[in-house]
Amino acid sequence: MPPTVPAGPSTPGDHRRFTSRRPRRHPARLDWRGTVPRARRSTPVSVPLVPVLRAVTAGALSAATVLTVAAPAVAAPADADRPLVIGHRGAAGTAPENTVSAFKDARAAGVDYLEIDVQLSADGVPFLFHDDTPARTTNVAEVFPGRENDPVTSFTWAELQQLDAGAYFGPRFAGERIPHLDDAAKVATVNTGVYIEIKSPRNSPGVEQVVADALAQDKDWSKLLEAGKVTVIGFDEASNRTFAGLAPEVPLQQLTGSVPDAATIERWAGFVDSVGTNYRTLDAEDVARVDAAGLDLGVYTVNSAEAVQHVLDLGVDMVTGDFPVQADRLLDGLDPYPGDHGVEIAGAVNDVPGDDVQYGTGEHVLLTNTGARTVDVSGWILRDAANNVLSVGDGYELDPGEQLRVYTGPGPDTDGASYNGGSASVLNNGGDSVALWTDQDRLQDVFAN
Repeated sequence: MPPTVPAGPSTPGDHRRFTSRRPRRHPARLDWRGTVPRARRSTPVSVPLVPVLRAVTAGALSAATVLTVAAPAVAAPADADRPLVIGHRGAAGTAPENTVSAFKDARAAGVDYLEIDVQLSADGVPFLFHDDTPARTTNVAEVFPGRENDPVTSFTWAELQQLDAGAYFGPRFAGERIPHLDDAAKVATVNTGVYIEIKSPRNSPGVEQVVADALAQDKDWSKLLEAGKVTVIGFDEASNRTFAGLAPEVPLQQLTGSVPDAATIERWAGFVDSVGTNYRTLDAEDVARVDAAGLDLGVYTVNSAEAVQHVLDLGVDMVTGDFPVQADRLLDGLDPYPGDHGVEIAGAVNDVPGDDVQYGTGEHVLLTNTGARTVDVSGWILRDAANNVLSVGDGYELDPGEQLRVYTGPGPDTDGASYNGGSASVLNNGGDSVALWTDQDRLQDVFAN
């Protein structure tokens, strides 16, 4: 649990309210398979595939099913070694991001906090949305043709409420609306708090005051704040300083793409309580600099089992990810994918020489059957962190040890390759996470590089 927030105003020039901090964590090893730890992925050895019938089809995108039933394989790490788990945009891996459904997924997972992104509508209403435009995650092209790439903050609250913010993720979520800031507080509890990211504050002038007022005046937010279950986070240092001056009693986190030098961290320590950074850039020296400044350390966006182990080894205090159910199960010593078929993502080639979607040899994801029986993977999908979807064609069966490459671009389907025929790259060349789902909407694996 975070330290208790003391009463009374902070001292001038120092908006940090915490006088103590969580002890630096001792690394704990995660092994949910008992005596056989899951191997860290490496460059796989190619295994010939048996001939099967193939055809490229457009897989239907369907709802995410969260699995939660399994017996412990090993003892869970002690609480002192367990970082806080934070559901990114609610639970963006299993439900449409920044929606009430995603918040409920995070709460059901038992996370410590769910994370949201707040912006202001054209008429000053605080709403929850990540992107600067509504194009990626709504049906704005249908409702407001020609406004797809307009700033999302240029829409009034009434206009935002006309958009479908769930159908892009799957038909079960059709009709999901963009939430109001207060909707997150209604889902949260004294066990599942909220990390409020002030998103793109330059696009939402005055958003810091609006958030501070909501926390002080709304009964649901006030209850969470009193329980120590609200933290405000943001990348914009000036915005964070503004918020610290308005609400010094609220814990504050400075987000960054990578941990800066000691002088910068010391400057941040004058008005924030923690630092949040991209886990891909983090090393032990970074952790030591943050620790020396007396700040807690969080990381984002941690989606694979290997990534969770990596940040646990480094001793971070908070772990933010799109799959909070799986992260929570890992930290409890449980299999993160109960009921999986043994098919895993063995690797991904995000960046190839030439064009990422060139004919036959473009970017792709590699699947391997690590189980003991043949698995029909026809119609399975791969979804990346930005919710791009690749589908496996019909007729693909993987015998134990066999592999299948799933390509974004065009090419000739073969026994070992399924092509989606896309014209634009999907995988982020700087690193991406990819989730594997069956045609029955069961999560099988999450890979990150």
